[in-house]
Amino acid sequence: MANPSSLWHTAGRVAQSTGRSLATPSLTSQSTARFSTSAHLCKRKRRATNRDNNPNRGVSSIYRSGPREPLSMSDIPLPRPREFTPKVEVDKDHGLWGFFPRPGTCLMTPEETEKYGRSWTAEELRRKGWEDLHKLWWQCCRERNMLSTSIKELKRSKLGFGQSELEQRDLTVQATMRNIKAVLTERYYTWEDAQAVAAIDPEIDLQAVDGSAYNPGSYVDEFEANEDAWAGNKDALPDAPEFDNPAKEEAKAEKKLQS
Repeated sequence: MANPSSLWHTAGRVAQSTGRSLATPSLTSQSTARFSTSAHLCKRKRRATNRDNNPNRGVSSIYRSGPREPLSMSDIPLPRPREFTPKVEVDKDHGLWGFFPRPGTCLMTPEETEKYGRSWTAEELRRKGWEDLHKLWWQCCRERNMLSTSIKELKRSKLGFGQSELEQRDLTVQATMRNIKAVLTERYYTWEDAQAVAAIDPEIDLQAVDGSAYNPGSYVDEFEANEDAWAGNKDALPDAPEFDNPAKEEAKAEKKLQS
């Protein structure tokens, strides 16, 4: 077996013959690092965790907290959305605008919220016809739809005004609708009573189809008999009573005294 020292001397002689040193490695044996100027290889690799050990750093859109470490895209401006407003033609007389104060307006101003009238009384509604009451009823329904939409929007947006005024206004509209129902109920009860009276009246035929439900009897006959008298026919009028003449009575009394 060879001695290690003899092997070292042998290696030294070989190095002297070739001109190389055992202390310095050969330049040809060194491995060079690969270098490229392409964007893919120069891009900084992002580590799994940041320095603060928060993997979700920079993903908050509420607080707008950006990343603490500069990224490869930090200096590149982000694209902005295009300002695009679709042009949609909307009918100004569309029925859905009835849920809002005015077309294109979501809420009323505080001054408009406080301005509203009183409810209709039953005495005023009794003078109205069926068509007027029908229109007023659906106008109240439309008003309640608008008030309900405004109250929902005030609760959602939390503006802090107008909710109590709108609720009081809704109660006023409900009072008008109750009075309308009361007036119509009175008319229905009156119609029922009139039907009950007509059912026992011999001059009224409720089963008539041609429209001659009312058939008057002796009253019409008497009126037709005296129609000529009321028209001014003197022959038909009864004779007027003859009243005594005071002058003739005095003359008769004097003749009796003289005789």
